[in-house]
Amino acid sequence: MTVSLGESLAALENLPGVAAAVQSARTACTEIRWHNALRRRSAEARAEATVRSARSSAALEGARYPLDLIRDVARGASSLPDDASGRLALAAVRVYSQAAQLEKSLSAAPAQALARLHLSAAGDLLPAEQVGRPRQGSELPADGIGEPASAPVGRALGARLDGITDLLAAPPSAPALVVAALVHAEILTARPFVAGNGLVARAVAHAVMVGRGLDPMGVVVWEAAHLDAGPAYHRSLQAYTSGRVDAVADWLVQSADAVVKGAGEGRVVCDAVTRGRVSGTSE
Repeated sequence: MTVSLGESLAALENLPGVAAAVQSARTACTEIRWHNALRRRSAEARAEATVRSARSSAALEGARYPLDLIRDVARGASSLPDDASGRLALAAVRVYSQAAQLEKSLSAAPAQALARLHLSAAGDLLPAEQVGRPRQGSELPADGIGEPASAPVGRALGARLDGITDLLAAPPSAPALVVAALVHAEILTARPFVAGNGLVARAVAHAVMVGRGLDPMGVVVWEAAHLDAGPAYHRSLQAYTSGRVDAVADWLVQSADAVVKGAGEGRVVCDAVTRGRVSGTSE
């Protein structure tokens, strides 16, 4: 009997500790939907949450800037330094903006969506001929998890990319958090692009959670929780590369826990929006 992709993904929830963690994440996301700020000022709350997600994603790549500055950059009121760090942070702002446009089309055209996200993420990081397409030939990645020389190339990379697009095209019944967490990890460990893998991985996972209804209001700042986890974030992803069942379960649990904490950050955002004090919220 052939097992479908949706069934395989649902089965991952049965791994030790995963079901309870995923349910906690679902509950946290459901509860925040009822916040008063999301009844009339949802656009403002989402905009602030997206700024925080982009800032955290950039910081996970080593580009750390104050929240106030990233907020001003996102609304076109300020600029970042014209250096490697500044370009990374600006790329994070761009890629999250692009991801918001792709939430409903990811499953229908996953390869095209990944290309568009990479254009946003790496437009200022790579030569034009390496932007918007996977690595080719002997090209090796400059970021992501693992040594560059260990990255899959050729047919092996093609197979990993096929797996990523299959995940993004999984049926609606597939658990959103599991799909998002696996896509996040697969992009960061397969490293399909020469650069920008981390930014694309987190932006596409963000779009999956919103588009598949786990966080339909787009206010859960789970990226901040991964940033706060420090080295544990990269250690968990490094363990994931082993393919061990326990390592996959640990990553799913860590991802679910990040969503729970991210919902708490989202509540801080919503409270600030209600008070009309977004720029004064904690950093």
